[in-house]
Amino acid sequence: MAYTTIKKPSDYFNTKLYTGNGSTNAITGVGFQPDWVWLKDRDNANSHKLYDGVRGTTKFLSSEDASAEGTQSNGLTSFDSDGFTLGSYGGTNGSGGGSGPNFVSWNWLGANGTASNTDGSTTSTVSANTTSGFSIVQWTGTSGNTTIGHGLGTVPAMVIAKNLGGGTNWVVYHKNLTSGYYLKLNLTNAEDNANSYFTADPTNSILSLTGNTAFNQSGNGMIAYCFASINGYSKFGSYIGNGSTDGTFVYTGFKPAFVIMKRSTTGDTASWYTYDNKRDSFNTMTKNVFPNLNNAEDDDANNNLDFLSNGFKIRTASGGRNASGITYIYMAFAEEPLVGDNPATAR
Repeated sequence: MAYTTIKKPSDYFNTKLYTGNGSTNAITGVGFQPDWVWLKDRDNANSHKLYDGVRGTTKFLSSEDASAEGTQSNGLTSFDSDGFTLGSYGGTNGSGGGSGPNFVSWNWLGANGTASNTDGSTTSTVSANTTSGFSIVQWTGTSGNTTIGHGLGTVPAMVIAKNLGGGTNWVVYHKNLTSGYYLKLNLTNAEDNANSYFTADPTNSILSLTGNTAFNQSGNGMIAYCFASINGYSKFGSYIGNGSTDGTFVYTGFKPAFVIMKRSTTGDTASWYTYDNKRDSFNTMTKNVFPNLNNAEDDDANNNLDFLSNGFKIRTASGGRNASGITYIYMAFAEEPLVGDNPATAR
């Protein structure tokens, strides 16, 4: 059996940097038509802007904000064959006078279209890419327990979900959290189960939900981004910190292109941290974006992380990423698989 079914990870996930111009701005070089685009102004304290092809252009969510879905006619105006086009909205394409501010975009490929899914008791609209293990799922909330088809054909390792119509927190399921527990993308909270969101863990076809307003509010539109681990392309796991600058090594089976991590241990709080291979093209990596904050990019020598040919290694004793004995969960996507036609080498 082949090590991986995905020989070129950038056909399914890619980070693209661009400079704002305050006008129409066609961003090319993504390599595919993205179905989920996550944008952030690196230079200024502007909100994250998350767009997807299921909800449609101009409609955004902010990862650091519990607010309902917003609409900005001059935000992301089209998903294109090699990227996307932006209007003049400053939060995604500000000019800043002279040369514009710098932005990062993280891009995932879905199905470039949608299908109705009736695997669950509530019908969902799904854009699913079973090759890369990624689906976008939209449904209308119910008044009680229900099941929702996610379209992956395999068990999701991570689900990031938001109520589109209400001011409720983001909900994050991750396979390495305590069963029945969850995180919130917009908060620093550790895992908890103070609210009941799930009646059971996800299966290869459905999400099993309660009627809780944050994940399934009656009459409101709901969105979930679902991910499955694909050998050589994506990995969702956990590690234990050691409290040393010679930190924990995490094996992924590929050279990472993108990593999000979060301290998850009950009773502990810490921000989410995000690294990629475009903002930091060599080790040691210092450029972090906080998904739970609108802050400009944090470029700090203490934010040390190495991307290696087969995983990543923590290079800081910071409690947000490497406190001794503390558990952290992560989400990682590949630049190159460890084994294949173009195997990964060290940076």
